[in-house]
Amino acid sequence: MTQFTASPVRNRSTKSTVGWIALLAFMILCAVAALFPFVWMISSSLKLETEMFIFPIQWIPKVFHWENYYNAWTMVDFPGAMLNSLFVAGTITVGQVLTSATAGYAFAKIDFRGRDKVFLGYLATMMVPFQVVMIPQFILFRKLGLTNTHWALILPGMFTVFGVFMLRQFFQGIPDEMIEAARLDGCTEFGILMRIVLPLSKAALSSLAIFTFRWQWNDYLAPLIYLNDKPKFTLTIALAQFKMENITLYTLIMAGSVITLIPVVVLFMFTQKYLIQGITMTGMKG
Repeated sequence: MTQFTASPVRNRSTKSTVGWIALLAFMILCAVAALFPFVWMISSSLKLETEMFIFPIQWIPKVFHWENYYNAWTMVDFPGAMLNSLFVAGTITVGQVLTSATAGYAFAKIDFRGRDKVFLGYLATMMVPFQVVMIPQFILFRKLGLTNTHWALILPGMFTVFGVFMLRQFFQGIPDEMIEAARLDGCTEFGILMRIVLPLSKAALSSLAIFTFRWQWNDYLAPLIYLNDKPKFTLTIALAQFKMENITLYTLIMAGSVITLIPVVVLFMFTQKYLIQGITMTGMKG
């Protein structure tokens, strides 16, 4: 009697298929878990206050209350707050990319005495949380007359250890031969940075810009500390105004949050290619 046995190749193929299906199911589950808060936010923004916390959750409202978006837009100075956030986040993003690029280039391509020790000390400051320095920083800015101005948010935000570290790692992957050849041709260090390094680093620069803009767009603590006048409020502080002394307008908070999210989503849609390339290539070291 002839016996048939499954070939090793077939067994490996079956195991590979099962593993791929399990991985796909896990990724779908993670995606659903990540999208759950956003779907609930959009659903809640179209409900009445009395319908928000009904259990089980009514995902699709019986009546769509689009007026929540109009009320959120008009009850507080939402257009002004959006312009303030665009100004603060945009200025910080441009400044942070420039300062991080120059410092990252110095740490990656300029050989000076004690470079690695200085970089290690600079990197160690990442372990100091903002809560530790916010009181001394507030006292300093108050003496300089910068409190209740957007410059109290912009000036410290233009310098970041994370950006320097990120770009340094990317710049190290650029061949040293190109840098040395430019130096032999008489090009200055600033010229090398502007003409050679930055054009080759569009992916890393775009990734840093996206991270910076998103962080500053959503920042709440710094504007809460430094800003007092309503015309200067950013979006995060404007949203907090819906939490009043005796009542919290949750549906308007959700509607305002959806409006606030739109610019970030649009930015990601147009720059996701550069973001993925930057994240992938920054960790490479030549």
